[in-house]
Amino acid sequence: MNDEFFSQLYRKQQEINDVPPNGMIAGWALGLLDLLFPERQTHPDRTIEQLKTQFTQSEKELVGILNRTKACEDCNNGLIATQFYGSLPEMRRMMYTDAAAIYEGDPAATSEFEVIRTYPGFLAIALYRLAHRLMTLDVPLLPRILTEHGHSQTGIDIHPAAQIGEYFCIDHGTGVVIGETAVIGNQVKIYQGVTLGAMSVEKFLANTRRHPTIQDRVVIYAGATILGGDTVIGHDSVIGGNVWLTSSIPPYTTVYHQSTVKIVDSKTTH
Repeated sequence: MNDEFFSQLYRKQQEINDVPPNGMIAGWALGLLDLLFPERQTHPDRTIEQLKTQFTQSEKELVGILNRTKACEDCNNGLIATQFYGSLPEMRRMMYTDAAAIYEGDPAATSEFEVIRTYPGFLAIALYRLAHRLMTLDVPLLPRILTEHGHSQTGIDIHPAAQIGEYFCIDHGTGVVIGETAVIGNQVKIYQGVTLGAMSVEKFLANTRRHPTIQDRVVIYAGATILGGDTVIGHDSVIGGNVWLTSSIPPYTTVYHQSTVKIVDSKTTH
C-alpha cells in the first residue's frame, strides 16, 4: 500500500452521503414490530398512554434516521414519518393476514402466536411491508437496508418495490427470491427455493417490467423458477417443484416437472 492508495480512500470518504448504521435502521424496524405485535415480547404490560408514548418515540426515531440520511436532503421527513405511522393500522392488518395464511398453510404450526414469534417467513414479509411503505413515500436506501436485513436473518430475499397482496404465505422460505417488479396477488403460497426473477439483467432494462405476475390463490412449490416481465401465472394455478417457466399459463393450470427416477437394488453391487 502506498500514499496514492490512502489518498483514494480519503477522497472516497468525502464523496459518501451520510447514512445511519444499518444496525440502527434495523433496530428501529424490529422495535416497531415489537410494538405492533405483543406476541414478539415477554410479558407485555403497557397502558394505552404508555403505548401512545412509545409510538411517538418510535416516530421521532424514524425522523432522526431520515434526517441523517443525506441522500434525501430535500425530503420533508416529518411529513414522511407522519404518513408512514398513519399507515400502521393497515400494515398491521395485512401482516396479521400473512400470519393467518402461514398458520393455515403449515400443518406444523400450532398457533398464529408461534408464527409471529418464530417463523422466518413472517419476519421477512413484515419487514418487507414496512420497507415497501417507505419506498412508496420515496424514502431512499432505508427500504433496501430493511429487506436486506430480513434477507440476512431468514434467507428470504424480497425487493421492497415488489407488490404483494394479502394472506401471503412463505413456507420454510430459505432461498426465496422475489424481484423488484414482481406482482403477487392475494392468498399466494410459495415454498423454499422459489425464484420470481428476470429473464435478463442488463442495466438498460432497470426501469422496465422484468419479473412475473402471480395472480390470486397460486401455489408455487420448492425450487420453481418463474422468469420474465411478460409472464403471468393465472389464478388458482399450481406450479410444481423444480419447474422452470418463462411463459404465461392460464388460470386453473397445474404445471409439473417430470424427471426419471431410477431405483437400484444396492445389494447387487456388493
